Amino acid sequence: MKKITQFPSLLICLAGYLITYIIISTLFDLVAKPEENMLFITLVLDLTATLMIFLMSLMFNNSSFYDPYWSLAPVPIILVWYKHAPLHEWYDFRQWIIISLVLIWSFRLTFNWISRWMGLQDEDWRYARYRSFPRPVYWLISLVGFHLFPTLMVYAGCLAVYPALCLWHEPPGIMDGIALIITFSGIAIEAVADRQLKTFLRKKPDQPFLITGLWKFSRHPNYFGEILFWTGLFTFSIQAKPFYWYTLAGPAGMILMFTLISIPMMDNRMVSRKPGYADYAASTSALVPWKRKV
Repeated sequence: MKKITQFPSLLICLAGYLITYIIISTLFDLVAKPEENMLFITLVLDLTATLMIFLMSLMFNNSSFYDPYWSLAPVPIILVWYKHAPLHEWYDFRQWIIISLVLIWSFRLTFNWISRWMGLQDEDWRYARYRSFPRPVYWLISLVGFHLFPTLMVYAGCLAVYPALCLWHEPPGIMDGIALIITFSGIAIEAVADRQLKTFLRKKPDQPFLITGLWKFSRHPNYFGEILFWTGLFTFSIQAKPFYWYTLAGPAGMILMFTLISIPMMDNRMVSRKPGYADYAASTSALVPWKRKV
């Protein structure tokens, strides 16, 4: 494939997502009385949109075509749920706080991806490491592991806030304040960590990896911020009566995914590529920022 530079690649990616959005929106409008089975309908359409993005990944031979889906998908899901909630008023303060937090998180994380993605020839190393498999096997792994799995994780994360968004309409209280602090702190920590890493990579210092700022106290402060964000959304729903058990899937799944998959994968790569990283890992918290071991 002829090399396509960053800006045309972004336009192609944008066009793909716009086409997907238009088709999914049309399908949603054709569904009769979505209020009766809203969660199931949004899940099916979410998976359908994922399959459409997968076809584009396959077309351009790059699984990173899917990457912005993580931060883009929650916005229409949350807005559709709110619009079709059984009971809500336009002045519901809690609901608008939740929507605003999701929009801020989505915009920042999507912009961060745009600033890093170099074009259709740029594929995340976590995907590229499976390229040695036969092509059909690779694309099966891509479909299940790189597309459908994160889509289900994000859907579960959104599900955690559904009761607070659509089913709970008591006046805001102390728990809402706690949830706001946790969610916004997650956004802020992730933003600072990403900015520090971006500045470090741009300056190309002699140090092989970042060990200052938040990265002095955590090997993965960006992951910690992401977990805080989803946990904060869940916290909005804790006060709902009755308590809805399915809200636990979101924060629990995020914690397990980052601690059991993302962190070990990243650490193994860094140990193999960066001298001294093993010592850094032994003295620095993997996730929660904490005082380093001497």
